[in-house]
Amino acid sequence: MTGPSETGPPRRLVVLRHAKSARPEGVADHERPLAPRGLRDAPAAGRALAAAGLLPGLAVCSTAVRARRTWELAAGEWATVPPVRYDRRLYGAGTADLLAVVREAPEEVRTLLLVGHNPGLEELVLELAGDAVGDTLAAVRTKFPTAAVAVLAWHGTAWRDLDTGGALLTSVTVPRGTH
Repeated sequence: MTGPSETGPPRRLVVLRHAKSARPEGVADHERPLAPRGLRDAPAAGRALAAAGLLPGLAVCSTAVRARRTWELAAGEWATVPPVRYDRRLYGAGTADLLAVVREAPEEVRTLLLVGHNPGLEELVLELAGDAVGDTLAAVRTKFPTAAVAVLAWHGTAWRDLDTGGALLTSVTVPRGTH
């Protein structure tokens, strides 16, 4: 297993839960749009990722409308938008499916962004984190709210090698828009 204590440049898995969604009457779950708060928080998440130097080499996003819109608004805050893959497997995915998607990332990608849904994203973070900085693990266990961003770092030569407990949870933030 490749663990967080090995040497070499780290890979980073950035996990972004979609921003707050609306629940309009008669709209299928997959088609739900962002709520006004989500429209404010998604760009704030993009700004937070840029400020932290966490711009991805590749983003993989759920096909659900609320996840796609979160991605569009977050990425709209960056000077250069990285490639994105929309993957239906992220919608309603559990940890096994999410980890399968992560393991398919090209070797040259150093920072991978997943944009998806709970409870799968929260469970993935908890499963991959073998260790954590500060109280980040406790924060995820307590709540992984909409627009939350978790960052996992690990040392490995390929994404396919990432395994349970093999990453260090370095940060958890919940960016909020103000207007």
